[in-house]
Amino acid sequence: MKRILLLGAGRSASSLIQYLLQHAPSKNWHVTIGDMNVDHLQSKIAPLNFVEAIVFNVHDKAQRAAEVSKADLVISLLPAIFHIEVARECLKQEKHLITASYVSPEIRELHEEARSKNLTILMESGLDPGIDHMSAMAVIRRVQGMGGKITSFKSYTGGLVAPESDNNPWNYKFSWNPRNVVLAGQGTAKYIKNGEYKYIPYHQLFKRTDELFVEGYGHFDGYANRDSLSYREHYGLQDIPTMLRGTLRRIGYCAAWNVFVQLGLTDDSYDLEGVENMTNRSYLEAFLPPAASSDESLQQRLCRYVGIAPEGGIIEKLEWLGLFEEIPLGMTVATPAQVLEKILVGKWKLEPGDKDMIVMQHLFEYELEGEQHELTSSLVVLGDDEVHTAMAKTVGLPVGILARLLLQGKIDRRGVVMPIHPDLYEAVLEELKSYGVDFVEVEQVKATQQQV
Repeated sequence: MKRILLLGAGRSASSLIQYLLQHAPSKNWHVTIGDMNVDHLQSKIAPLNFVEAIVFNVHDKAQRAAEVSKADLVISLLPAIFHIEVARECLKQEKHLITASYVSPEIRELHEEARSKNLTILMESGLDPGIDHMSAMAVIRRVQGMGGKITSFKSYTGGLVAPESDNNPWNYKFSWNPRNVVLAGQGTAKYIKNGEYKYIPYHQLFKRTDELFVEGYGHFDGYANRDSLSYREHYGLQDIPTMLRGTLRRIGYCAAWNVFVQLGLTDDSYDLEGVENMTNRSYLEAFLPPAASSDESLQQRLCRYVGIAPEGGIIEKLEWLGLFEEIPLGMTVATPAQVLEKILVGKWKLEPGDKDMIVMQHLFEYELEGEQHELTSSLVVLGDDEVHTAMAKTVGLPVGILARLLLQGKIDRRGVVMPIHPDLYEAVLEELKSYGVDFVEVEQVKATQQQV
């Protein structure tokens, strides 16, 4: 019997749990699921003798050591900042580890020790990062195998709301950690375009967007992720002239979100004074200059300060959130970002029956036999409901498939590993098709100047 310890049973874990429980009897697995709250799992697992749910505190060293010691494989869907504690415990007890999160500098430092102990720490194995790497590498290797040279690669992913559940002016609802949404993009975005390095500081990020089109789903805005440059080496595209990785939102979202950035509402670095007495309105007002005249409304002050039109979609979006209303915050200690998160959670929650949507699009340009090609590879995945979301499917299913392969001895790469190798991603992409996670490709030869 192989024993799996899954840490984290939150909103992104539902499909992974379903996958593990589906395969456990035939594969002779025992699954232990640990999280701070596992009450929502009890009815599902009660009849099953091959799974248990435990209350787990990752900071409890004794419990962490005890549970890891029992496992053959640890899967962590905990918040990314906790992976290093889990990874160090796995190394200490010589256990394999899989996560869906980015390789942090601290995790990267464990590479040689993991290799020396014949262990796999498999990172970036979910959606973004994860499926984006796997699907991109499949195209890159195919093009290179034909003798082509990739000259431009842009990749965008968005966790959005499905069209049938899209009933608010932001065209957005939370399908993953709201805190990460509020803090997204902070820092400076770095990418390369036509051989020139480009940098977008956070206060300009949501003004600098690209428009993309996905057949059947319309137009989207894409803004640059913080670091697109490091993936040149991972993808074997060190000399590529253009490379950008970004995030997708519906048209209009970024322009409205930019208001929060300009005001400082996404700042998570300090606590607000007097927050216990604040309302939505006074919270917003705290970041605005005095009125220009006695009859200037709060909406007018905001428009004047951040330079937006008093009529139109941006103000409509802000009013819909209730930002101008005297609604008590009900918080005692909070940063500006935490207050904004609470306001948004109250309005952007997936309601019963709501469906989310994952959209991913890769845009390649490559040269082959003197011709310039454009290839667009698009993925759209719809959730089943507010629990079995598209986000949970695309984060959890590749993790589950890789866990199965690792336990079956079909993964022999050791150290800190990403799924950018054919022996890792080919089987995952093939199995994902059976769950409706499949890319649609459109390719064309670009007209050259002579043809024009």
